[in-house]
Amino acid sequence: MAKHETGTPATPDALFKDAEERMKHTIDHLKQDLAGYRTGRANPAMVERLIVDYHGTPMQLQHLASITVPEPRQLLIQPWDQTALSAIEKAIRNSDLGVNPVNDGRSLRITLPPLTEERRRELVKQVHKRTEEARIAIRNIRRDLHEHLRQLHKNKQLSEDELRRHEQQMEKLTHKYIEEVDRIQKAKDEELMEV
Repeated sequence: MAKHETGTPATPDALFKDAEERMKHTIDHLKQDLAGYRTGRANPAMVERLIVDYHGTPMQLQHLASITVPEPRQLLIQPWDQTALSAIEKAIRNSDLGVNPVNDGRSLRITLPPLTEERRRELVKQVHKRTEEARIAIRNIRRDLHEHLRQLHKNKQLSEDELRRHEQQMEKLTHKYIEEVDRIQKAKDEELMEV
């Protein structure tokens, strides 16, 4: 009998539920990843997941400071512990954001310069790479699901008709999440190319 990763007997419903959760997780991860891409507008998501070496412990910036947008192209980072200010500044300078924070002794201000056409195109390429990785991850989840379904069929737990029906259901599920990746990519491309 085919077993699910939890060790319990696998049913098509359990397999589909697991596959859909994994596909949702892929989409969530993609959205988080793309939120950090710098566009012409300031967005706290650009820096909140930056890793800061806080007294020898790696921590996300969002756990060390408040991050606000006082102006459309400016971020204000105010650490809750002033001793973290220089470590936060170092993490921002070492990131691939291409910005230089201004340290006033209590907070950091990041003013985002307008993106050049070349930088916009480079970011669009990076977005396409990330979205293609998400599509591949979704297809791999589909492949795993298909293998499990074929194993159930081989073990005589699914008839030929049931297998075909589940394969159609699998294709619809995969198509739904691939379309979501395409929609996310199109929206991010438009956001990046907006002047």
